[in-house]
Parts: sequence; C-alpha cells; structure tokens
Amino acid sequence: MIRALALSLCLATPAFADFPETVRDHILPGYAGFAKAAEDLADTAAQSCDPQALRPAYNAAFDAWMGVQHLRFGPVEQGGLGLAIAYWPNPKGSGRRAQMAILTGDASLLEPENFAEQSVAARGLFALERLLYPRTELPADPCPLIRATTADLARVAGVVHAAWVDDYAETLLTAGEAGNTTYLTRPEARQALFTQLATALEFTDDTRLGRPLGSFTRPRPERAEALASGRPLRNILLSLKAQRAMVETLTPDAPKTIAAFDHAIVVGEALDDPLLAGVAEPESRLKVEILQQAIEALRQTVLSELGPELDVGIGFNAADGD
Repeated sequence: MIRALALSLCLATPAFADFPETVRDHILPGYAGFAKAAEDLADTAAQSCDPQALRPAYNAAFDAWMGVQHLRFGPVEQGGLGLAIAYWPNPKGSGRRAQMAILTGDASLLEPENFAEQSVAARGLFALERLLYPRTELPADPCPLIRATTADLARVAGVVHAAWVDDYAETLLTAGEAGNTTYLTRPEARQALFTQLATALEFTDDTRLGRPLGSFTRPRPERAEALASGRPLRNILLSLKAQRAMVETLTPDAPKTIAAFDHAIVVGEALDDPLLAGVAEPESRLKVEILQQAIEALRQTVLSELGPELDVGIGFNAADGD
C-alpha cells in the first residue's frame, strides 16, 4: 500500500518534464497498451485461427510493441522476455526450423508451461508472422501453434507490464534515494533513458535500414524487418514517432532534436516503398539512403543537444547486452 501510494504521488505531481513524466506518460501507458493488444490477439485466436481474421489483431499488437520496443532495459531484460516478444534479426533461420519442429512434433510442447521453455526464436511476433503470412504451405495444421504462440505472447506482455507497475517504475522513480541500488543518482535514471533513445536510433539505422540496403552491388531487400507482413517502413515510422513522444516527456527544451525527428518522419512518410524493395534500384535506393542519412543526423542531434540538456552522455550500447 505504501509503495503504491508513493508511486502514485510521484507520477501525479511532476514539477517539470523529466523521467517521472516519461514513466507516467510514455512507459506505463505503452506497456499497458501492448499487454492489452496482445491479450486481444490471443482472444481473437481462441475464436478463429483464420489468418485473414487474425491479421488485423496481429498488426495492432505489433503496432503497440513498436511503441515500447526502444525500451530495452528493466523487465524486458529479465529471462529474455524481450526476445520472446520479438526475436529479430534471425540470420540463420533458426526460428523457422525450431518452429516447424514444434508444429510437427509432440503436442505436449504446446502446453503453456512447456511452450514457455521453447526457443525464443520460435515464439513471439516474428514466429507468429511465419504462421499468418506463410511463404510456403505449412506441413501441419497451424491452429494449435497459433493459439499457443498468441497465448504465450499475451502472457509475456502481461508479465512485463506487471513488473513495471509493481516494481520497476518505483525503482526508476526513486533513483538516488536511500536503498536504491539500481540507480544511485537521478542522473543515472536519465542516462538509462537517454541510452535507450540513442541505441534505438542506431538499431534503426544499422539494422532496420542497413540490412536491406546491403551494399550497392548486393542489395538485400529480403532482409527487411517483418517483410512478410508488409511492415518494414511501418516499423521504422512507428519507432521514430514513439521515440519522439518519449523525448517530449523528458524535456521541453530540445527543439533541434524534435525538428530532426520531424524531418526523419517526413522523409520516411514520403517514401512510397512500404517493403523497402526499392533498395535494389539505383533511383529508389537513393531515397532509402536519404532516410538513413536523416536518421544518422537525428542521432547526432540527440547526442549533441539532448544529452547536454539532460546532463548525460552516451553510455554503453544497450543492444550489446553489456
């Protein structure tokens, strides 16, 4: 009761834009939205396994995940929960192999307690994409696996959301207070959030765009994120918009950063290439490269303006798992 009251007071009365507002206005609503969307997806799958019927709920859940996927710290780090939600890239195709083994194997693997022990590469949004947007005919009826995957996704989303509400939000909000061994000072909390922004932009630059761009002589459009479900550009734009919204909760005084986000978003929205297939043609490839350059410039602006504004600098690369 005391912990819950302290949390509610911290969230209700921010004096200025800072990480308490980020927790209240960005992180908690984002994870609540994702948990609800994942639950809706599982409920829909329980009624019908028809891919056409499931795709709208699937994309709604993926959209909700993109609202928080840049937050690669806290509960999603525990036990590989973040990877169980979205395991990508998967360059060696291990996810499909593991998933097909489950699809054609012992039905007991689909029991919730057993499915939770399966490879993260065979679970989550990207595993579900392979079932709802199959490239070839599946070797067995996918319905039981669809239901197991959606139920597991809803469970994991609920675990992450509950962990934020019950514990980690207070851990972040009480940074610098006696007994907080995770964040010894308030700047450490701002540092953690700032690092999430910087590394998320790096991921979009290097991976979401870099993988399909490949090289000029060897473009790789088939390596784009969530290609089968038609989401490569959609994911980039949703990610940028979510990170922009996060910046607004951190500080009211980062005009260059906001302008750089707006520019990158405008460039992306003008790119009439939802699959990033244009990387294979010189003229359209240039447009994708211009988007990549806009994101590179955005990241540099985040480092040069937002970092000093928050009185932090770039720390370790969170994507490295250090």
